[in-house]
Amino acid sequence: MTAMTVDSLLCASINFLHMRHRLNGHSRAEMERYVEECERITADQYYAAPHDDNLAEALGNGHPTIRWRSPIETKFSANNIACADFFPSERGRSAPTVFILHALMSTSPVGYRRCAEHFNELGWNACFVQLPYHYSRVPRGYWNGELAITCNLIRNAEGLRQGVTELRQLISALRERGSGEFGVLAPSYGAWIGALLAMVERDLRFVALMAPIVNIEHAIWESPAARCIRRELRRANIEASLVARHFHLSSPIHNMPLCDPARVLFAAGEFDSITPLEQLEAIQQKWRGSELLRVRQGHFGYRMLDETIERLKQRGDL
Repeated sequence: MTAMTVDSLLCASINFLHMRHRLNGHSRAEMERYVEECERITADQYYAAPHDDNLAEALGNGHPTIRWRSPIETKFSANNIACADFFPSERGRSAPTVFILHALMSTSPVGYRRCAEHFNELGWNACFVQLPYHYSRVPRGYWNGELAITCNLIRNAEGLRQGVTELRQLISALRERGSGEFGVLAPSYGAWIGALLAMVERDLRFVALMAPIVNIEHAIWESPAARCIRRELRRANIEASLVARHFHLSSPIHNMPLCDPARVLFAAGEFDSITPLEQLEAIQQKWRGSELLRVRQGHFGYRMLDETIERLKQRGDL
């Protein structure tokens, strides 16, 4: 009952924010052009990460927070500046690095920073990545994370693309500086980006995905968090078959990981209404060799983080 109540309240809040966004008479034509262009390319091409000399230099300066220009340009200048906070362990550059990705509309980085400190104690460097349209990347006049997921599916896709390509840039720059092992710890929206990263990055020591959005068809057309999105898409005559033409780039369950599936740990909330348990059971079966951890909570809750980290320890990933 608690999980259902919390999930319902937060879904209502998300839908309320979605009411601020509308599609127009050109939206279907724009979507058709976008998916037609995307059908011609692979995931590795879509998420290609150009080398950034400024990023490599920023990493060498030792500042706890680094900023660099995102390789994906949007119309919001604030969102075009990527940002990450580094928490080095005593082992320094030679230590493995875990990327901590936050949830959609994450309200505070405090909990993630405490998580980073815990990884430091375990001998890991930690990097808290500010995902598109969140924290310092929020355009003026919008809520934190509001623009990451709306009825504007092209903007949603480009935000995901930003998140993955920026992570790939960080991995490349850290490799140049001597880091050789990487992990991903992420909930919900961040876990969606983490799953997409696993589709294009081979050398990941672990990918811990907590309640990830893995089936985009379900997320758009059935999730209680997307009621307003569905209404706008139908009003704009954007049907499911058109959206599905982008799944080879954006929907983890329609793809396979490039990294070893045994490196992937899915954590599912037994009472999750946004990412139902059966969706994660399905992708765990498809990504053969991956593991599914069941946690007694809904989509939103703190129990999952502790149990996921504990399971990573038991597996020998940490």
